[in-house]
Amino acid sequence: MAQYDSEQFDPPAPIAIVVIRNPETQSSALNVPMLIDTGADVTLIPRAVAEQLGLATADDGLYELSSFNGGLSSAVAVQAELQFLRRTFRGQFLLIDQPIGILGRNVLNTVRLVLDGPRLSWDEA
Repeated sequence: MAQYDSEQFDPPAPIAIVVIRNPETQSSALNVPMLIDTGADVTLIPRAVAEQLGLATADDGLYELSSFNGGLSSAVAVQAELQFLRRTFRGQFLLIDQPIGILGRNVLNTVRLVLDGPRLSWDEA
């Protein structure tokens, strides 16, 4: 069972550890922490990971993001591969200027998870 993070989140939040790979060079970043966020439409990977892997930004400009409180920000996209629960997700992912990425519904809606808040753990169903 994977754990919740109670050090960086209050209340504690479910965190997945994923692998991000550059599809062109096959270089990988292991153990990338990602917040499991069923309220997020899309998946965002840490900008530092994208830079470490040399992921080129897409030519289609900026994407506007809206936070839960209505705040707006912009993000660029990269082509990448994300490995989560023995599955590989290929495509465009947005970048976030945070050390922890966000697994959104574009990935989460393809898997079955059980979030066990009282035990501060989660697992694949």
